Amino acid sequence: MTILDLAGANQSTVTFLASYGHRLYSDDLLAQMQDHFGSGADFYDNQRDAIQAAKFMKSALTFPQEKFDGVLVWDRLQFLASPLLETVMARLRTVLRPGSSLLAVFHAEENSETIPTYTYKIADTRTLTLAPKGRRKPAQAFNNRSLERLFQDFQSVKFFLTRDHLREVIVRR
Repeated sequence: MTILDLAGANQSTVTFLASYGHRLYSDDLLAQMQDHFGSGADFYDNQRDAIQAAKFMKSALTFPQEKFDGVLVWDRLQFLASPLLETVMARLRTVLRPGSSLLAVFHAEENSETIPTYTYKIADTRTLTLAPKGRRKPAQAFNNRSLERLFQDFQSVKFFLTRDHLREVIVRR
């Protein structure tokens, strides 16, 4: 399988997926967002600017259609403002092959001013390691209904709530 990891490359995940014969492409979507939109108060306003959003999309997720069997999005979607979020979702859908899967993680605490960001590392079939990278203000809060709308163009959506107040979402194209 060919898998895209949007949290950036880390040796643990590369080793795990390669041991099954999968090919892994890595891209740090949050770092790309930071480079294009800056930080601080203007981060989300800059994402809403059509010109800046178009420049971002010219350099982010520039993969051929139906290239991937899976995408590990992790918590990156929480930091995309509308309408850029919808544009990124459309692009993710096009780079996924029919029947492929997408994994995303959302913080379940809807009233938090800031939420933690993590580095995600797949250690083995039963262990996912989350290393804190700091805190960021989310673009918006996601509940089950908003997630269903976000993934409405996909074939199926399944939610799992973890004991760490994270909502894992597995989506099939």
